[in-house]
Amino acid sequence: MTIQINALPEAERGRCPETYSFGTGFADHMFTQVYDEGRGWHDAQICPFGNFSLHPAAAVLHYSQEIFEGLKAYRRKDGGINLFRPEANAARFNRSAQRMVMPEVDAGFHVEALKQLVALDQAWVPGDAGASLYIRPAMIATTPKLGLGAAASYLHFVITGPAGPYYPQGFNPVSVYVSDEMRRAVKGGVGEAKTGGNYAASLYVSEEVARKGYTQVLWLDAIEGRYVEEVGAMNICFVYDGSLIRTPALSGSILPGITRDSLLKLAPTLGYEVEEARLDINEVMADIASGRITEVFGCGTAAVVSPVGLMAMKGRDYEINGGQTGPVARRLFDELMAIQYGDAEDPFGWVTAVD
Repeated sequence: MTIQINALPEAERGRCPETYSFGTGFADHMFTQVYDEGRGWHDAQICPFGNFSLHPAAAVLHYSQEIFEGLKAYRRKDGGINLFRPEANAARFNRSAQRMVMPEVDAGFHVEALKQLVALDQAWVPGDAGASLYIRPAMIATTPKLGLGAAASYLHFVITGPAGPYYPQGFNPVSVYVSDEMRRAVKGGVGEAKTGGNYAASLYVSEEVARKGYTQVLWLDAIEGRYVEEVGAMNICFVYDGSLIRTPALSGSILPGITRDSLLKLAPTLGYEVEEARLDINEVMADIASGRITEVFGCGTAAVVSPVGLMAMKGRDYEINGGQTGPVARRLFDELMAIQYGDAEDPFGWVTAVD
């Protein structure tokens, strides 16, 4: 299958504005393809960015058959553009599709569509330090039906938009509140799939925590309410004695983050030990109080690394590293960003150049 290019005339195309913020401005074009049962994927095209027309009974609107991904394109100092681990994102997209009973996409074709779309809209890739072009692949069920069951038709699309540095005021720690009552996901559910319902389920607590003055929510397992899972929309890591990085083992209710996986592979090359384990929140808080845990940080596509300066649980605040960013978080952030932007060698083969 080939991708039909229906591009705007050069004179009608835009470019990255001088000021921009995440998720509010979008590039000129988008990729779309359609799936119909019995026919498979067809009508792949890159076309001008615009609205969709959906039947009011489209299954996505009633039963939330929907998945998405997130990755970035980075402007190198020589003016070229890099993608970071797009194959890993495509593989996770298909795992999410399997869990949500949706058709898989051809991973290679998906990556090629990303490359062609970014190449066409390369003027939208910002060149500012720490900035990038955010890429959002998604799939929705479009079959008009109110009966419960998997849909027969789907729309796979990709949109992009410029994203500024996650830390415009500096690499500063955030505060995290441990949710000891409400849960994000349960093992056997859809917690490890990147589907919108997981994020909608987190909003109630996130808004409540924000009103209390905290930045993020730390979620615990839904069965015992004891074991650490995720923080906000990120994975979480704990640094012991400045050298051992521990993170919750994937359990079936934790999203397998691409950044998480990258840091676990990168950290040993920098002299750190890594361990995936079942982490009891009571032991974690005790280790923070004793000073054995010297740093805490979240990790994900948006922030790469997000240091945590304070964690709160059951009405008590626990400060970490004096509320300051620690050296491990800083080094991992700098080293991974250097690979993404092409400022350092890529011994892992993670970077894909966009022609």
